[in-house]
Amino acid sequence: MGNGSVRISAAACVMSAVLLLGLGFRVEAGGKGETQQASSKPLIIYSNSVSDGRGEWLTEQAKAAGFEIEYVDLGGGAVTNRLIAEKNNPLADLVFGLSPMNYEQLKAENVLVKWEPTWAKEVDMSLGDPEGYYYPIVIQAIFLMYNAEVLRGREPKDYTELAANPFYKDKYVIGSFTGGTPRAILLGMFTRYKDPKGELGISTEGWNMIKQYFQNGHLEQIGEDSLGNLISGERPIMGMWSSGYLQRIKERNLTNVSFMAPAVGVPFLAEQVALIRGSKNVEKATAFANWFGQADLQAKWSARFGTTPAHPEALKLAAPEIQELMKKLTPQNVDWALGAKMLDAWVEKIQLEFVE
Repeated sequence: MGNGSVRISAAACVMSAVLLLGLGFRVEAGGKGETQQASSKPLIIYSNSVSDGRGEWLTEQAKAAGFEIEYVDLGGGAVTNRLIAEKNNPLADLVFGLSPMNYEQLKAENVLVKWEPTWAKEVDMSLGDPEGYYYPIVIQAIFLMYNAEVLRGREPKDYTELAANPFYKDKYVIGSFTGGTPRAILLGMFTRYKDPKGELGISTEGWNMIKQYFQNGHLEQIGEDSLGNLISGERPIMGMWSSGYLQRIKERNLTNVSFMAPAVGVPFLAEQVALIRGSKNVEKATAFANWFGQADLQAKWSARFGTTPAHPEALKLAAPEIQELMKKLTPQNVDWALGAKMLDAWVEKIQLEFVE
């Protein structure tokens, strides 16, 4: 889901103009609905889902399919802010990953273009945008993972327990405010304390809990190895997304980790793919999105990185451990629209009043 670093990778071949012209895609471009001429430039992709080898793997797969791509790896909030800042002179052609509240922000800022991939009718569009600006590709559960050996007998059951219990002082990592995972965790907490009469729409009880949560935890610093600290037990709790959890278990051969599953549930967000308004690579971006979101590629993506595909045909091929993990987690009823509207204001208050 992105770690805040920036990486660029490029494949070596260019998709031929003949292929692009033959595809014959038409999407709304720049608000006029015209078909743009294909560009010979590489496809520029912004994402918070290209860390941990995903970007390199995708670049190789894209090259084999005839696409030259370059990707920018940032946290979900940073991707959103950058796209909004660049909307009058867009540098990106396509975005994928992020959370629904990020896409609602982008849609409200007129950053995205309306379109329809070839696989749109094959996925559950209750996970996507009914107006046709973004479409689901991967389902991620967002939760806290922890070192079960270090916390044996003191495993946390809820965020409220972490906030209120001195035992957990500095034992859990709070990720960067620009990251998609920390923001989804925050929204999950804020959703529980909605109050139209409260400050910024949150009850006094909610603000007290959030204040305790931040003051009892440890804010992640640039360059910190949070996973290494979790494994060593120095700081045994951190935020994670479901595919990242499974990938880290596999790559590190971890046998002493588990995850927190509050009774209220955890945020289940659908990562999406969308096209950028004003791109000069509209046809190539559309062709790439059609290729990337189809069942075969998403099944490979899942097999390689432990993701839960939104495409039902790809989900049928998902590994048993993916199915088992998702069965153990309950989806929380998260107010994504409220998050898109209010989360920046909530974060600002946290930074000004709760973070030293």
